[in-house]
Amino acid sequence: MQRAIDGKVSVNHEVIGSFAGPGLVIFVGVTHTDTVSVAHKLAEKIYGLRIFDQEFISQFDQLCVPPSSPRELSAGELGLPILVISQFTLYASTKKGRRPTWDLAAPSEVAEPLVESVAQKLRELGTEVSQGKFGADMNVSLTNAGPMTLIIDVD
Repeated sequence: MQRAIDGKVSVNHEVIGSFAGPGLVIFVGVTHTDTVSVAHKLAEKIYGLRIFDQEFISQFDQLCVPPSSPRELSAGELGLPILVISQFTLYASTKKGRRPTWDLAAPSEVAEPLVESVAQKLRELGTEVSQGKFGADMNVSLTNAGPMTLIIDVD
């Protein structure tokens, strides 16, 4: 997960998902033991993580936060958009040799519905969500703010 100033994903030179202004870019990898319950917990964790401090928020005129707000706020509390990208390569193993293996990544028939479950749960929580295209060669660009990149594991 990366806190971002902006983000977009394109397939075949066509932008299929984007946001301008602050938000989150989520790269979702799925392994064999993941379930819908894990996908929902992941979405809830992402939605509620307080990683936007007042100094960061003050850079954006469109974000109005009452002075009595906590020091840090979440994407959910701020109503920020989230870009969800499926990325099986997060489960690459590079322990042996010079070629990564992806044995830990779940097959597409397992992974695709779980990535969709993450996106759908975020929508249910009230977040504007755009997505990449599962299994496609995607070009993802973002401006990482901070930089801040977090690995979220909810097992």
